[in-house]
Amino acid sequence: MAKLYFYYSAMNAGKTTTLLQSSHNYHERGMQTLLYTPVFDTRDAKGIISSRIGLRSEAITFDQDFNFFEDVKTRKPTLTNLKCVLIDEVHFASKQHVFQLTQVVDELKIPVLTYGLRTDFLGETFEGSRYLLAWADELIEIKTICHCGSKATMNARIDKDGKIVRHGEQIEIGGNDRYTSLCRKHYNNDILHSHK
Repeated sequence: MAKLYFYYSAMNAGKTTTLLQSSHNYHERGMQTLLYTPVFDTRDAKGIISSRIGLRSEAITFDQDFNFFEDVKTRKPTLTNLKCVLIDEVHFASKQHVFQLTQVVDELKIPVLTYGLRTDFLGETFEGSRYLLAWADELIEIKTICHCGSKATMNARIDKDGKIVRHGEQIEIGGNDRYTSLCRKHYNNDILHSHK
């Protein structure tokens, strides 16, 4: 039975690596997948999903007007062995996008694996994450650790001086130069480095 999965974590937990490995596993068995990524995530290049450890793959880009259900339904007849849809950076999806992903699962009977952050740099849920937490069939946490060794659950945005930023737009694309993962205690107390 097809399901909607939400793999979530703080930043730097290996979500994209896990997504690309999952797609590779399907291909190794002769099955086809469709990969999607937000149009504005151009850290590597537009339409490319890439992990920090060097794995990468081409992907279909989505924006606010994109319809996942219609796109998958249109592509399905030419993909005779389509077995999975995978979405990177799914926290940037809208409520409508998440609903469309439920349609892919329920009407087209194709599993959808989504990967993203649960919360932004202010500890607020992203719209896509909020509805995935509510509507996904399976919620799977991918764990990472804070500098203290505790589980990291928070995403801290940092400025050029290495200080935590507590204001700004929700969406600001960046990597390790702009964000770090912290446990809740160190996030709440503005502690970016271990004081051992």
